[in-house]
Amino acid sequence: MYIAMNRFRIAPSFEKAFEEMWRSRESYLDQVPGFKEFYFLRGPKNDDHTLYVSHSVWESHAAFEAWTNSDSFKQAHARAKSPEGMHLGHPNFEGFEVIL
Repeated sequence: MYIAMNRFRIAPSFEKAFEEMWRSRESYLDQVPGFKEFYFLRGPKNDDHTLYVSHSVWESHAAFEAWTNSDSFKQAHARAKSPEGMHLGHPNFEGFEVIL
């Protein structure tokens, strides 16, 4: 299995808008071979940002890579426009091979 995570630092006062953006978006993940699970996580709130993480579980790294090159990926990210000032920097991607 493979776990893909993106960490987002979201500016104060944008949390509700960011969460709604994720709630209302169509991910198309249920149509993707090798996809297993998805979680959207809210982490600690600091003075300058709130941490969020998108967490997806895949059958393999190859399945995840195939999704990132698919039409489903392009469709899911086509309308991912955020208001200026929402994100504090680019998302930080982390990928993990499951050992146990």
